[in-house]
Amino acid sequence: MSVVFCDVVGSTELGDSTDPEALRALLARYFDRMRGIVEGHGGSVEKFIGDAVMAVFGVPSVHEDDALRACRAAVEMRDAFAGLGIEGRLGVSTGEVVTGTVERLATGDALNVAARLQQAAQPGEVLVESTTRLMAGEAIDVEALEPLALKGKQEPVPAFRLIAAREAGERSHDLVFVGRERELAVLDDAWSRAMAENRCELVTVVGDAGLGKSRLVAEALRRVHGRVVRGRCPPYGAGITYWPVVEIVKQLDALPSDPAAASAIRSLLGGDEGTSADEIAWAFRKLLEEHAPLVVLFDDVQWGEETFLDLVEHVALLSSGAPILILCMTRPELLDIRPSWPVAFRLAPLSDNDTDALISTRVPTDLGQRIAAAAAGNPLFIGEMLALAGDGDADIDVPATLKALLAARLDQLDARERRVLEGAAVEGELFHRGAVQVLVPDELQLSPRLAALARRELIRSERPQLTGEDGFRFRHLLVRDAAYSGLPKAIRADLHERYASWIERRGSELVERDEIVGYHLEQAARYKEELGQPDASLAERAGAHLAAAGRTAAWRGDDRTAAGLLQRALSLTRPMHLDVMTELDLASVLAERDPTQGAAVAESAAQRANAAGDATGELLARVGAAAHRTEFAEDVAIDELERLARAALPLLERAENHAGLAYVWSFLGSTVANFRGRNEQWAHAAERAIHHGRLAGHVRRDLFHLPSALMFGPRPADEAILTLDALLPDNPHPDPVLCRAVLLAMLGRSAEADEIARDFAARLRDLTGDDDAEFHLGLIAATSGRHQDAVTHLHRFCDLLEARGQRGYLSSFAPMLGRSLCELDRHDEAEPLAQLGRELGDVHDTACQALWRQVQARVEARRGRLAEAERLAREAVAINERTDDVNGQGDALWDLAEILSLGGHLDQAETTLVQALERYERKKNLAQAAQVQARLAAFRGSSAIR
Repeated sequence: MSVVFCDVVGSTELGDSTDPEALRALLARYFDRMRGIVEGHGGSVEKFIGDAVMAVFGVPSVHEDDALRACRAAVEMRDAFAGLGIEGRLGVSTGEVVTGTVERLATGDALNVAARLQQAAQPGEVLVESTTRLMAGEAIDVEALEPLALKGKQEPVPAFRLIAAREAGERSHDLVFVGRERELAVLDDAWSRAMAENRCELVTVVGDAGLGKSRLVAEALRRVHGRVVRGRCPPYGAGITYWPVVEIVKQLDALPSDPAAASAIRSLLGGDEGTSADEIAWAFRKLLEEHAPLVVLFDDVQWGEETFLDLVEHVALLSSGAPILILCMTRPELLDIRPSWPVAFRLAPLSDNDTDALISTRVPTDLGQRIAAAAAGNPLFIGEMLALAGDGDADIDVPATLKALLAARLDQLDARERRVLEGAAVEGELFHRGAVQVLVPDELQLSPRLAALARRELIRSERPQLTGEDGFRFRHLLVRDAAYSGLPKAIRADLHERYASWIERRGSELVERDEIVGYHLEQAARYKEELGQPDASLAERAGAHLAAAGRTAAWRGDDRTAAGLLQRALSLTRPMHLDVMTELDLASVLAERDPTQGAAVAESAAQRANAAGDATGELLARVGAAAHRTEFAEDVAIDELERLARAALPLLERAENHAGLAYVWSFLGSTVANFRGRNEQWAHAAERAIHHGRLAGHVRRDLFHLPSALMFGPRPADEAILTLDALLPDNPHPDPVLCRAVLLAMLGRSAEADEIARDFAARLRDLTGDDDAEFHLGLIAATSGRHQDAVTHLHRFCDLLEARGQRGYLSSFAPMLGRSLCELDRHDEAEPLAQLGRELGDVHDTACQALWRQVQARVEARRGRLAEAERLAREAVAINERTDDVNGQGDALWDLAEILSLGGHLDQAETTLVQALERYERKKNLAQAAQVQARLAAFRGSSAIR
């Protein structure tokens, strides 16, 4: 067994300088952290001795890589000290011990040596002796030290400083590595570029199963002097988006230093903080950059969800200033999903010469020739065939395909070994001892069976996903598939259901537990249905988990994953009953891309609710259908949508359907009230939606667009800020904070607003790579009277909208830019922007319809066409008066006053400007109120002179 001794440096001095209660809390965190690390690597804490921790690897369960597990744990324990605010030192030793006595570990030189090595180590060091170094092999990096004179040892003990410890490389029947010189050069060059230029390199290796992608990458990584972290996309259960990301976060065992990024990672790991897919990608990039130089290895990328693929591309495109190599391994199917995905090379079969070199003299010539002919350059086929050949029996049959070969390999197994392997295959490529025990409950010798399968090179030890478990991995996914395919469907159904129940109880630490449990229950339900034994309760359980996972994905903005999960849930439950809320959740995520599809799903749910006599469900679904129709129908039936929504509210209140209430209030705000320019109604509806959403367990990062409603609505700016501050989380998304900055600018706190806006604009740019915050920066500048700055920011934002093809938004923002140009007397530049708003704007868009008239009126007035200018300006005032956008009303009145003054109507201009001042003061827009007061003083001065 292997022993790790860990101790705190300077604990006596720490006790003298630290409050006893604080010290107790610190040591409790230290012991908990150390125990978690040890158990995460498959070891156990034997005892705490004062401030020291003694951990053992190999008792009670023996693993073939216990020495390496001990080294990996020791490195992680060493690295964890900084986060605890203390220093420590460690010693690792491997050898025989006597166990099973009263004190369990009674005697053994390994215990003494580990303790002495720990005492000899410097703060922050891990020392290991020669047996540990030998057994851990090339998976650890060490520096040789002068032999140490340790107490109780007659001779100096060879010792090594442990620098790093990696996962054990995957063995492949001791096959030599042959060929692939060009491919290795590509990977070497990518790492060299990343290091030399402090940049992120994305390299993708494409190849069919068995062609040696993993073996090639393992060979390349032997040449890399840097940390390697690995994540694998699971081959089962679409919708498991962040599994490979979570694997890497756990290996790094850290959070980003930026509080907002740390919050996003905590949310990803199952915390309460809400987050979005964009924020997760940004936070993950920050984490990688802080741990560079780094190789990030993603395997089986062809099974990755589109949101995961977006994340990889985000890191590759936006990461800067840190050497990172993102190395993806994938089958060719990825290119069907993402044809534009950058591919370094496609791995070809081995050449005849390389095939011969791989087979070499391992088998008789005739058998070697038959293997080479059947393998067609596939290294996995060659390795499996050599393992099947055993002692080189030349009469052995050579299967025609890799699938047949793997089946033949499994046929060689003892019946009990095969049963264990088949049970493991139900969990997946990575599996846990506890799961296998549940799936094969009558196997009383599970550890020896697993050891035998490891000796046969069918499985290997692996870091577990669950604390306190032993983890294993199939040596190749195709081996797992071969074992699984041998199970009858009836047995598969039973095993999937049993595994789902086990992971429900045992897998609380899994981030995507609903997706995993839902998948296995779904498999069980499908198999039973195929066998003519449908199980309604099983389908219901599967549907509930998949629907919960779908909602979680939707709340973080991962609409594509959400749609897939919700469709799978409904396909299971629709034959049995109607779930209106899940139907509407699906309609909403589909409507993000195709509103007609979303409306169709909601309408279908309404018809089924009507047939079932569910009046509340029917009304709720008709609200959804009407809301989605407003996004594409020429005849926008806002009145009908409001009528349906108002009728639904009391029914939903009586049913205490908080999810439904949040749904209806969201449309009453962002669709009905927003369409009519009734911002205070929008804000009220958003506040009700937030309230009911929280009762339903739903926290939306966008706060149902409440920040925009408060920014444009009549609620005084200081009250609006108080409302926002009560709702914003500790680490909010930049969008609501930028709205808050605009409100600060209204209050005349322009310096504070500018500072906040600059910081969060930079954060938003870092988050998305785009300059969406230019709108807020422009609005702050215009509010503060800095129209040259406003022009700069709004011009950038309009260019961004043009580049995206978002001409609907451009219809409002182009005239907004034009208005600031008019303030700078650049009327010729402003006119095309007014006309762009006129051409692109929807007739129902009050902001657009008012703004283009205001700008064109200013242009006409400068040209001396005062009657036309006044007509347009008064139309703009009338349009704004139909809304409660008091800032917009003030702007329109101000523009009218300027036109009246140019015509010499100073008394009317003054009266109009007083009306504008009243609007700004009602909003508590002190910045623009001060500007109007200055203009009024100028008017009154002119009147006095006259």
